[in-house]
Amino acid sequence: MNDDRRAVGAPTRELAAWISGLKYEDIPARTREVARIAILDTLGCGLYGWSTPWADMVLRWARTGSGGRGEATVWGDKATSLRVADAALVNGVAAHAFELDDYHNAKLHAGAVAVPAALAMAEKLGSDGRAVVTAIAAGYETMIRSSLASNPSATRLRGWHITGVYGPFAAAAACASLLKLDPERTAWALGLAGTQGAGTWAFNADGTMSKRLHAGKAAHSGVLAAELAALGFSGPTQIYEYGDGGVLKAHSDDADASLLTRDLGRTWHIDRNSIKPYSCCGSAHAYIDAALAVRKKIGAPWDAKRRVRVGLSNVVDVQCGFDYAPGSALNAQMSVRYVIAAALLDGQVLPPQFTEERMRDPAIVELAARLECEHDPKLDALYPAHFAGWVAAERDGQWVREDILNPTGSVDNPVDAKGVTEKFRGINPRLPVDDIARAALDIENHSVQELLALVVRK
Repeated sequence: MNDDRRAVGAPTRELAAWISGLKYEDIPARTREVARIAILDTLGCGLYGWSTPWADMVLRWARTGSGGRGEATVWGDKATSLRVADAALVNGVAAHAFELDDYHNAKLHAGAVAVPAALAMAEKLGSDGRAVVTAIAAGYETMIRSSLASNPSATRLRGWHITGVYGPFAAAAACASLLKLDPERTAWALGLAGTQGAGTWAFNADGTMSKRLHAGKAAHSGVLAAELAALGFSGPTQIYEYGDGGVLKAHSDDADASLLTRDLGRTWHIDRNSIKPYSCCGSAHAYIDAALAVRKKIGAPWDAKRRVRVGLSNVVDVQCGFDYAPGSALNAQMSVRYVIAAALLDGQVLPPQFTEERMRDPAIVELAARLECEHDPKLDALYPAHFAGWVAAERDGQWVREDILNPTGSVDNPVDAKGVTEKFRGINPRLPVDDIARAALDIENHSVQELLALVVRK
């Protein structure tokens, strides 16, 4: 056999053994806190997401043939109505529905995958809060390490949406943990998850809904993988490293399988998770921070005729630097031109900036078109370890420039539990937010059923 077709080492099995053996006591206090905050933030994003038509469409599809009976709850409903995989699907789509959910610099959204899968499975099994925190920590860490091993910039520039392709690993790891699968079956679950990974950036061509689907479908795929593995359905136990069809080689020409297991259990990449204060692509958040800082220095109202320059890394230029034209909300949320224009004119980039009326306003469209975007090689050296960017505006013949190394919401400029609670309140004002926050942030002393009862829509 050609050597290129053979595995080198056994990172899939090593990762599976770690997931299978992970205990709550093994997880540092800070990592547990991040997992609890992720529950609260993802729930808030998902409950807001049910106001979108695409989340409703997926729910209507999932309800077809369910007969209203099930094992898990659609967030906001009073009772269980779907099987675990379908509940993870619809809640994952809702959580990722309006670009409010968390992200990591490995260029992925783990919360909208790991949290819906873990809560749905825990609800079915009656798992306690300690098991839920353990499962979510395992899911995040597995997904982040998968992307880092693949090289997120290289994978992204090949056109893959990493949340879709590596998200199934998060859900499979979380569910394998809750199902208490042994190392062999956990390896099968990872293999079955990896073989289902999918999702490309083709949605950027016309701003379609497919991006909204990726997180939910990844959650669904991971649940399916773990449940099939529990039944004895085998999956490839070299899903990462195999030379002919392993996901690392399939998704990237610059992968490093050692990153899957390097310092595993000692270094927790989940600890560098980021919370979104703005309703758009995480790679654009530094530009919003910079634009708001420039606006504050120069003063409002903003003169839309003022020259504005923007520095972009190559990846952000490919991903978000396209010419803005009014279209869907996703089109605007992925456009660095649009969000900078919104920040300069409106002083915020939140759901009201993505209404049909605002996205078509001639003033914001014109300003977005007039931005002078340029490639900055220095940003290439920083990205994606730092989601950095800069914005400069002309004033009296001088340039006022703001450089942002790490945006608001990142671990270097964090949004804490109190901030996430206020974010939840801002997008879900009719819910008992303080009670929900208390239960989510102390989930070890509450059941998933107690938590979900608090988010029922009146």
